[in-house]
Amino acid sequence: MRIGLLADTHDRVPAVDELLRRFAAAEVTLVLHTGDYCSPFSLAPFRDFGMPLLGVFGQNDGDRGALATTAAALPAGGELYEAPHALQAAGSSILLVHDLGDANARATAAHQVIVHGCSHRAEMQERGGALLVNPGEACGWVHGTPGGAVLDLRARRVQFITLTEPEWRP
Repeated sequence: MRIGLLADTHDRVPAVDELLRRFAAAEVTLVLHTGDYCSPFSLAPFRDFGMPLLGVFGQNDGDRGALATTAAALPAGGELYEAPHALQAAGSSILLVHDLGDANARATAAHQVIVHGCSHRAEMQERGGALLVNPGEACGWVHGTPGGAVLDLRARRVQFITLTEPEWRP
């Protein structure tokens, strides 16, 4: 199973659209989002790509009720939760959290994959047998390069995607 990973979109709809386009080309079947969508309109690209969305809220999300309602109305389905949120996918236990500091050690130790955001920096590391992934910032506002990641659960491999073309530079 190939899962798209997004974090910190901060309303940059064109970048979200392009990242979802690249996820579709990579045969992604689910997108996990670690929060900081900011406004409900930032979910608009999900209507066109037919990929289900499962996410948590971040500290910069405004009207959480409107975000949750917008996600639930997506054609392929969408659910947004308070962080941390645990799920199972393709036999793997996954913990989804915005700020890694909000998940206690027991929670992180109980999962095979932990997906987080907040720092706006793409990174991947192994810790105690768990794969920790931050897909980076989908917005590109802080570090200048919008990005995301594709997680292949069966291979336990992460491919980072960055939008490096000139039109994506702030």
